[in-house]
Amino acid sequence: MPHPRGKLTLDALAGLVAEGEIDTVVVAFPDLYGRLMGKRFDAEFFLEAAARAGTHACDYLLTVDMEMNPVPGYAFANWERGYGDVHLVPDLGTLRPATWQQASRGAIVLADVVSTETHEPVPVAPRNLLKAQLARAAGEGFAVMAASELEYYLFQTPYREFAERGFAALRPAGWYLEDYHVFQGSRTETFHAAARRSLRDAGIPVESTKGEWGRGQHELNLRYTEALEMADRHVLMKEALKEIADRQEMSVTFMAKPAGGQAGSSSHIHMSLWAGGQNAFAGERSIGRAEVSETFLHFLGGLIRYAPDWMVFYAPTVNSYKRYEDASWAPTRLAWSYDNRTAGFRVVGAGGSLRVENRIPGADVNPYLAYTAMLASGLAGIEEKIEPPPIFTGDVYAAAELPRVPASLREAADRFAASELARRVLGEEVHAHYLHFFRTEWKAYEQAVTDWDLRRYFERI
Repeated sequence: MPHPRGKLTLDALAGLVAEGEIDTVVVAFPDLYGRLMGKRFDAEFFLEAAARAGTHACDYLLTVDMEMNPVPGYAFANWERGYGDVHLVPDLGTLRPATWQQASRGAIVLADVVSTETHEPVPVAPRNLLKAQLARAAGEGFAVMAASELEYYLFQTPYREFAERGFAALRPAGWYLEDYHVFQGSRTETFHAAARRSLRDAGIPVESTKGEWGRGQHELNLRYTEALEMADRHVLMKEALKEIADRQEMSVTFMAKPAGGQAGSSSHIHMSLWAGGQNAFAGERSIGRAEVSETFLHFLGGLIRYAPDWMVFYAPTVNSYKRYEDASWAPTRLAWSYDNRTAGFRVVGAGGSLRVENRIPGADVNPYLAYTAMLASGLAGIEEKIEPPPIFTGDVYAAAELPRVPASLREAADRFAASELARRVLGEEVHAHYLHFFRTEWKAYEQAVTDWDLRRYFERI
């Protein structure tokens, strides 16, 4: 039977379950990496119990590393506390058919993570961090609109086969640079058509897909919407593309830099503030080609000044920092410009469409954290009336006088550790939690022996 289209109410879900069109409901939440964690429910049980009462999950899921190992050193959850439960409360406004799935006739709903004791939001959960900043923006009279532009590499090698080969000999889906190239892009249309249709039918509107500036690299653009909804769409899109690739015996990666000598994959984030149904960034002050407001300038000033403080939220992995190469389409210096892809902050649009495009985040970003960082920085800029540096014209890569983005996860974690703004916005406990998370990631890298080590030293040292 065909999947239903668009978001679902509980009544609509009940009707589809009764008709046999849906039999499974996934309840999931994003972890610190932005991965979806959760459970698959029999749809009838979900309607009878879990839809209202929620479910439970081990609190260690907000402390584990990439390999799902419990990591010591967290105050939130540890062996001494016994790794108890958190409560997952379905956000029924996110309920939708999981149209990309074929093994089951499924639906999916994202959940908020709350304490089993206090029933208050768990402060370290990424979705709760973003909701706190959105509430702060609302308190200042602003609604927040956003869009993620996600790039990724597609391969004709299945995930399991790649792992069994020792993560060697990947076969890209394309063999030459195909940026905007319609003919080469047609060769992956089986995958991308399935992705566009599945997302559309799940109530995740797609604008377009296109080839990018890498062999087998592509981009999928979702429609601009309210920030929490966009962050939810972002993680669901990643899940959908991975599941579609796996079903088609392919693989897709959202690593920031999957191969040297190739373009990195970004997640450019577009954001604007709205007040009274109008774009609060639009104004009468002319700067270059832009007509902007004081709100825009101060928001942008905060973004630029505090970008190093929040770099770990924009570039969360060791691999993230290998993307920042001059003349690579990834920003390396902190500057702003109008419609200039060499700048870290590219201003685009006019009037109601005026917005800031943050080009710093890579495709490996957790959108809830990146949006949190942008709002924390921009709202601080408004509060402190921070003026941005002069608008830049020309090649930002060649501007040696401009400050550079942090060069490694270690450097970025040190900046985060010293940030008074991050500590104030997050609170001491949450700040310490994330600092430990990023430093644990760096420590794992420092202790690893890589293929590069073996190729360089095994015989010739």
